[in-house]
Amino acid sequence: MTDLSFYRNIGIFAHVDAGKTTTTERILKLTGKIHKIGEVHEGESTTDFMEQEAERGITIQSAAVTCEWNGHRLNVIDTPGHVDFTVEVYRSLKVLDGGIGVFCGSGGVEPQSETNWRYANDSKVSRLIFVNKLDRIGADFLRVTDQVKKVLGATPLIMTLPIGREDTFKGVVDLLTRKAYVWDDSGQPENYTVEDVPADMVDDVEMYREQLIENAVEQDDDVMMAYMEGEEPSLEDIKRCIRKGTLELAFFPTYCGSAFKNKGMQLLLDAVVDYLPSPTEVNPQPLTDEEGNPTGEHAIVSADEPFRALAFKIMDDRFGALTFVRIYSGKLNKGDTILNSFTGKTERVGRMCEMQADERNELTHAQAGDIIAIIGMKNVQTGHTLCDVDHPCTLEAMVFPDPVISIAVTPKDKGSTEKMGIAIGKMVAEDPSFRVETDEDSGETILKGMGELHLDIKVDILKRTYGVELEVGQPQVAYRETITQKIEDSYTHKKQSGGSGQFGKIDYTIEPGEPGTGFEFSSTVVGGNVPKEFFPAIEKGFKSMMETGPLAGFPVLDVKVNLHDGAYHAVDSSAVAFEIAAKGAFRQSMPKAGAQLLEPVMKVDVFSPEDNVGDVIGDLNRRRGMISGQEPGATGVRIKASVPLSEMFGYISSLRTMTSGRGQFSMEFSHYAPCPANVAEEVIAKEKEKRAAKAK
Repeated sequence: MTDLSFYRNIGIFAHVDAGKTTTTERILKLTGKIHKIGEVHEGESTTDFMEQEAERGITIQSAAVTCEWNGHRLNVIDTPGHVDFTVEVYRSLKVLDGGIGVFCGSGGVEPQSETNWRYANDSKVSRLIFVNKLDRIGADFLRVTDQVKKVLGATPLIMTLPIGREDTFKGVVDLLTRKAYVWDDSGQPENYTVEDVPADMVDDVEMYREQLIENAVEQDDDVMMAYMEGEEPSLEDIKRCIRKGTLELAFFPTYCGSAFKNKGMQLLLDAVVDYLPSPTEVNPQPLTDEEGNPTGEHAIVSADEPFRALAFKIMDDRFGALTFVRIYSGKLNKGDTILNSFTGKTERVGRMCEMQADERNELTHAQAGDIIAIIGMKNVQTGHTLCDVDHPCTLEAMVFPDPVISIAVTPKDKGSTEKMGIAIGKMVAEDPSFRVETDEDSGETILKGMGELHLDIKVDILKRTYGVELEVGQPQVAYRETITQKIEDSYTHKKQSGGSGQFGKIDYTIEPGEPGTGFEFSSTVVGGNVPKEFFPAIEKGFKSMMETGPLAGFPVLDVKVNLHDGAYHAVDSSAVAFEIAAKGAFRQSMPKAGAQLLEPVMKVDVFSPEDNVGDVIGDLNRRRGMISGQEPGATGVRIKASVPLSEMFGYISSLRTMTSGRGQFSMEFSHYAPCPANVAEEVIAKEKEKRAAKAK
């Protein structure tokens, strides 16, 4: 039995390009897991093992690695930073106990860091902060800690201070021990000396140390009283207080360094062991019933409880399907039979392994606290609960965002059609934010995703990994429809033909609902004019029509229907008759209720050098963007705006042209908003053309 207090399940997350993967590489080198460091910019890092990751220098899927430090077992997950792959971060945070938020010393708190930080807050994950790249031009540790306060509303607890700035950065001072760690220029992590604090930093070190202790002792009344009376707390007491505050998210211990130059990493790893929680110190996962409502019970992390685990990622590789599983309680042995509470089916565990990015070590057993991969599970998908056959339960499920962009793909030949079907099946299982539909009229396959890059990489994987030759259509925007007026109407469905007929009359109002409410149905019928047993059929009829709106056939959002009267026939009325009446009523009333086209609006965050800000803002205005703010930084300006998705296709190439290649941007879905009349007319006309062409 392994002692769970020596486990740390941690994730590394940050904005794209802040240095997460490099930080992971350094952790693996320091813990003796790898002997040669692979660099991201050379496409050789351990955790970025997909071809697409190596080429683009970005992380696309989260990778898990296991290593040891100071007698503790660390399960580390390196997550993507790019906004199109946030779903990977979200599902990793769901199964982690602690995290390291990496921020770039010159870029500071960037848009994706905000999204990831928000996810981590939602999942109540304790975090350390690592301000990386302090050897870069424009790097400023204290400016980044200020941004953490202002932008993220978090309290950074400064634990180390940098020695030197930009290209003179050579080490860090540990405030707790008042010792300076200075590295030489060899780039080897172990080549450092422990010295006294440089003379010109003594005052700063004392000032920040005092702030550190004042913040920490607030976690323990006795220690705080003694400190107020002038008694310096012991190092053990301070560390205990810091640990308590970190676990309660009162503050976030903040470290600094340069992962690429191997400076400052040991102190960060010590902090993972000292301050981040073990699996038993985290609030246990809530259990839910089949509908997803909390039952009030929790999955207590203990090897003596019944087996409970959450499948948080599916990955297909050369050995078959891998199901990544976080075990919350109980033990799992090779050959055990476990229950998937979502499907109600049991599966036998053939092989399990501990992951080393794309390498694996076979295991015969695992227990609570472990993150492992099971090979060859048949019907498991992301978010499914695996549990003991005799103790069925459901862990709190994961909720994934809806895609906002789609493209049509057609295989070039017969052979590719079959290959594509199998490949897409595997890819959908791997990525819950990637959806696929078949257009029934044209037979085209429609891929839906979170952004241009997301779909671009999916097509690339189809072509290269699975060898499917494709023709790719233009990106399409996921428009929606709604109504703007309340109307009262009546509809009668009557069909008389030999034998029993069909009859159903409904009087109803249709009106716009609150944004985000979807479809709401209510009934205020009195006196039994429409018997209660027909209400579900009427609701079903209306609801089934929400998929195709009256303007251009897009799904309808936020509509309220109230049934207030009607009539029925003792013989001819049936559930089917009333369902047909509701469908007819929807078709009749929607066009009268001020139907309106809605378009997805994106939250866009653009980084631009100062000289190009005017051009960038002008361009965003031309794209119907609303500028919501500007923030000057050390190396340029961040511009925040809301822009319709349809105007953002190919934006990266225009931005690069305007800023001579120095501009960057990220965007994520914000909300649906009404389309201007001229845009709506164009979209509706195109949809009608498409339908006419298909009808031929």
